[in-house]
Amino acid sequence: MLLAYQMAMENPKMVLAEGVEAMEFQELSQQYGISGVPDTVINAAGRVVGAVPEQQMLAELIRTLGK
Repeated sequence: MLLAYQMAMENPKMVLAEGVEAMEFQELSQQYGISGVPDTVINAAGRVVGAVPEQQMLAELIRTLGK
């Protein structure tokens, strides 16, 4: 999630990042099938599970937004 926040800070007009505590919002966690953290959901169409390098996050963003 830290990487998503960094991307949002660098380009706030294009990226919005919000963090949700999975244990406090269990219904939302179930809706998105969250099983571990960090789990980054991109426009409900893409997903990155775990702490990943910036290039991997960027590749998933491009793949998801290119649909």
